[in-house]
Amino acid sequence: MVHTVAGPTRLTTMRGIAARFTTPLLPDDYLQLVNPLWSARELRGRIVEVRTETADSATLVIKPGWGFDFAFTPGQYIGIGIRVDGRWHWRSYSLTSPPGWIDPARRSERLVSVTVKAMPEGFLSGHLVNGVPPGTIVRLAAPQGGFVLPEPPPAKLLFLTAGSGVTPIMGMLRTMRRRETISDVVHIHSARTAADVVFAEELSELDQQHPGFTAYLHLTDQWGRFDLADLDRLQPDWRDRETWACGPLDMLSDIENHWAAAGIDSRLRTERFELERAEIGEGGTVTFARTGHTIDTDGATTVLEAGESMGVDLSAGCRVGICRTCVVTVTEGHVRDLRTGLEHQAGEQVQACVCAAAGDCAIDA
Repeated sequence: MVHTVAGPTRLTTMRGIAARFTTPLLPDDYLQLVNPLWSARELRGRIVEVRTETADSATLVIKPGWGFDFAFTPGQYIGIGIRVDGRWHWRSYSLTSPPGWIDPARRSERLVSVTVKAMPEGFLSGHLVNGVPPGTIVRLAAPQGGFVLPEPPPAKLLFLTAGSGVTPIMGMLRTMRRRETISDVVHIHSARTAADVVFAEELSELDQQHPGFTAYLHLTDQWGRFDLADLDRLQPDWRDRETWACGPLDMLSDIENHWAAAGIDSRLRTERFELERAEIGEGGTVTFARTGHTIDTDGATTVLEAGESMGVDLSAGCRVGICRTCVVTVTEGHVRDLRTGLEHQAGEQVQACVCAAAGDCAIDA
């Protein structure tokens, strides 16, 4: 593993000296003219390849710029910001590459990859899958997330995934394959049809080449939703395995209930890509106090979504209320937490990604 502790220190010193000769422009401004990835103000990356996976999904191979931590943990995600029609749009996607990955086709470059599935309601996901060309410069947020694979991994593993829920698991599988730690891994994946299976060829190859890996594919168009009662027939020792599950909300809720009923919920880890909404209120006018932007919203639109639609630069990470990257302060009125239905008033800090206006309100942003 290559460590970069000393590099940024020397770079900072050189930047300070050079700044005396470049004022009012900073050295960062000149460096970006040479290479857009050379920025100390923000993490950046360049999309070097877009690989089609299925009709509605693609893998983006990205070369990160200065400051990116390649020593992330398999299962984590990164934020990606891309400018479309004059506005920055941010979303988070699971890393599907192993830590420190060097693409054989680009031997001197450390890269990362994310795999994006275009969603009917997802503006940015559709753009990334169908519209973003190689060479595009994107903003990046540092890897984060707790749905991770420990090192060394447990002796017996079970992965339960559906749809794009396979993406963090693929990052784990590729890491285990690279480190030769695939010992006893069972993966049950659900997809609508065979053509909808992301990474189908690679999963099949893993199943054939590694005696310690077994893959089961469940096609919901043919057999309906996977019945957790079938675990006893398909994998009788499932209760003895450490389990990671990622997929639609209703699937994860069923899995959590099934594991709790078996008294083994401590062996289960889940990852949600969607916000589980408990209550939707009346909405209202949201004012972003520092920028002066104002927008009328319904009760289902989060403060984060409202701000992004107005071009307000709000920090965000997981977008489902886990990481707390998006915490803001309510300065007037009330907002409602969509997960719990609880209202928060002026003076309280809230997570912008899970709260919506409960009447007219103002946010310190």
